[in-house]
Amino acid sequence: MRSVTYSMNVSLDGYIVGPDGNFDWTAPDEDVFRFWIDEIREVGVHLLGRRLYETMLYWETADQDASLDESQLEWAALWKPLPKVVFSTTLSTVQGHARLASGGLAEEIERLRAEPGDGDIAIGGATLAAQAAAAGLIDEYRAMVYPVLVGGGLPFFPQHERRVDLELLETRAFNSGVVHLRHRVAR
Repeated sequence: MRSVTYSMNVSLDGYIVGPDGNFDWTAPDEDVFRFWIDEIREVGVHLLGRRLYETMLYWETADQDASLDESQLEWAALWKPLPKVVFSTTLSTVQGHARLASGGLAEEIERLRAEPGDGDIAIGGATLAAQAAAAGLIDEYRAMVYPVLVGGGLPFFPQHERRVDLELLETRAFNSGVVHLRHRVAR
């Protein structure tokens, strides 16, 4: 069965964006960016909320940007054809290999798990991940922890006052001070 993974950049104090909505502190160096390239290769479909979808729209046409380096072009080549499902109540259309979700999150994940296919079902965006976590649908949490305290904002972990036991699967420290943590939900 395909795993559901939640993977995002996060500040050391637990936020994916700061109180001002800014996430400029997440700009990856080359090593971190290469890591994300390797990670996206393992994804079969990406579930996104509206805000993350709109942020990532740049990559749908980034291959036309002459200023991109080799790694950025490689990311764009992997991201662009990746199937994406967008959860939004305000968008009426989406672009590229994206489609608007036709049902609820649990139903969509159940359907995707039942379909033949390779790769993880990745969830991006804290709001969407919070819904998946509340329903017990996340199999792995993957946090790319940046050495910065932003003092508030949108939290990486949902605040649902329930205990979730985790098993550490992997850690990796980068020269930039960023640390990747990968945990599986203990079931």
